Amino acid sequence: MLAELFVDAARGCDGRSPLTHELLSSAAADLDAGGVTREVMADCACDRKGTAPGLRFAGAVHRLVLEGRAPSLARHYPSMGGRPELGALWSDAEPVLRQHSAELRQLVRGSVQTNEPGRNAPLYGGLLVAARRAAEAAGRRTPFPVRLLEIGASGGLNLRPHRVGYRLPDGTVLGDASSSFILDTAWHGRPDVDLSAKLRIAGRAGCDVHPVDVSTEDGRLRLSSFVWPDQLDRWRRLHDAIELAVADPVPVQRAAGPEWLAKRLAQQHRDVLTVVWHSVVWQYASPAERANGRAVLVNAAARATQQAPLALLVFEPRRTTGHSDPFEFHLLLKLWPAGLSIHLGSGAGHGVPFTWECRPWV
Repeated sequence: MLAELFVDAARGCDGRSPLTHELLSSAAADLDAGGVTREVMADCACDRKGTAPGLRFAGAVHRLVLEGRAPSLARHYPSMGGRPELGALWSDAEPVLRQHSAELRQLVRGSVQTNEPGRNAPLYGGLLVAARRAAEAAGRRTPFPVRLLEIGASGGLNLRPHRVGYRLPDGTVLGDASSSFILDTAWHGRPDVDLSAKLRIAGRAGCDVHPVDVSTEDGRLRLSSFVWPDQLDRWRRLHDAIELAVADPVPVQRAAGPEWLAKRLAQQHRDVLTVVWHSVVWQYASPAERANGRAVLVNAAARATQQAPLALLVFEPRRTTGHSDPFEFHLLLKLWPAGLSIHLGSGAGHGVPFTWECRPWV
């Protein structure tokens, strides 16, 4: 079963990260053969798919490389200046696994932390649409300021969308053009909203069961380790976002999503749109946590008013059929009390590229 999950994770990397694809494919074969990977993953034999054991394994190995403790393997890792030789990758990886098996066994117990800052691009457009649509429903001339509440915020890299610069394909920069983090949006089309309008953030907060403090070396290494090492654009994007986060800190509270959200939503904020946001988090939540989260949101939606509206904005995968990729990532918006449910578009799991396509969410 575990080997099958590794194969499935490798399939998700195919065409995107040749190095990670080769590492996970070889590790899956090693698991079947009873090799050292079985020892490393001994505490994870019963893991469910949603916990992504293959990606945790790849991240643990990458962390050793980033810490300079696997020089023979580092030569394959572009994140360390190397060039992959896929035919020799596993023969160089296996001794590293044997030498560090106890530490790797501990590292793979943790959760995946892909706090992908590229998702700021669809988030930014989605917030502009939400603020404008809520204002129209309330009869306001100007968009609402936004109070942003993020569940599964990890290192909080998506909690400052107003401080990022968003470069459109034509070279125009939206948002904060003076930001140290300029994100190439790779947008196809544009959101149905006035992009010259300023996104006003009235408050922001996040929670995570295992938050990451990006002001520490350990936190930076943890997030870096989960970036596929041959995707250097993502690597640079992450470190630009970390630099911005250190300059503009927003603490992420250690808490379970439903309980944290219930407390945050207990008080209404007049003349502010409260937006609950999460991205690629739902798969990691248990069925009970999902049910509790829905119940909290339903209760809050029932209390929402035109002067204190509520929105849910999510960027999550949905399984597809008839495509080479088994998942598509959709940006979805719900607004209360306006009663709007909108599919805003879809894109890559890392947020770029993204195609805007406004239609009813059913």
